[in-house]
Amino acid sequence: MSHGIAITGDGEGNSYYLLLTYLTEFLFLRNYYSVMQFEEDLSNKSQVLLRHNPVHKKVPVLVHKGNPIAESCVILEYIDETWKVAPRLLPDDPYQRAQVRFWASFIQQQLFEAIGWIITSNAEAQEKNTVELLQQMDVFEETMKEFYAEGIQGIRNDNLGLLDILVCATFGPYKALEEAAGVKILDPERHPFIYSWVTNSNEVPVMKEATPPHEKLLALLQIVRQNALKSSTSQS
Repeated sequence: MSHGIAITGDGEGNSYYLLLTYLTEFLFLRNYYSVMQFEEDLSNKSQVLLRHNPVHKKVPVLVHKGNPIAESCVILEYIDETWKVAPRLLPDDPYQRAQVRFWASFIQQQLFEAIGWIITSNAEAQEKNTVELLQQMDVFEETMKEFYAEGIQGIRNDNLGLLDILVCATFGPYKALEEAAGVKILDPERHPFIYSWVTNSNEVPVMKEATPPHEKLLALLQIVRQNALKSSTSQS
């Protein structure tokens, strides 16, 4: 099951809504807009989803003024540029915005996807995927230390940035990810900056409210893993 958010309006007579997965990065919007939640079974995709994203047939999709916008980072950037409310997700400086966009893409394409492979693989494949993830995290750790030279303390509801949201969405539920996969993903000794970033973000009220309960997320991850391994076994 995936969660969706229907947003009733932007105060200017324009209706818009989101078709979503159970991802933290969008649930925080409840705190800034009047919203209504609903569920959609992605094993039986609705005509609304298929109509608004006929190419990939995936969530998330933002529909604003009848126009669909797909993909997580693209949607978040659109929101930042369209509604000038706190939190502003990207910096005003063009170079810094470009840097944030680059690392947002890195998080999604290198880190988030790698965790998915770890959850859905076993034995040698899982070990290989874990090594690759940790190496990518090494790069991210060192670069973010320089990017946030003054540290990442003081994260609040009203100053969350795009990278804060994506890091929390990716690593926030690390305990459930590690328990489901049976491997260590977030090591405070190897990646102290990322660990501090995640633990600080997890304490932000809006993030705490948006994060799925541990047991519920763990059960979902276990089902995903079991199905993936079963499918892999049947094909071998």
